[in-house]
Amino acid sequence: MRRRKKTKHAHEGRYVAEVEVELIEDDTGWSPCLSIEDAYKLDNVRDALRQGDLESAARYGRVYELRPVAYQ
Repeated sequence: MRRRKKTKHAHEGRYVAEVEVELIEDDTGWSPCLSIEDAYKLDNVRDALRQGDLESAARYGRVYELRPVAYQ
């Protein structure tokens, strides 16, 4: 069983958060997968972003605001 760090992006509305998680790789057909703790972490970040609670979301990683770009 191998573990490696990966940055995942959680997107809700006009916000996105970069969250570092650990992927678990093995020789089964279910690989790679997240630990239950990392899956809950991503859920918590999405919930915080959905509610507009940027302070709580920022505890897990960087938070960005998405803005439309005018193109002509």
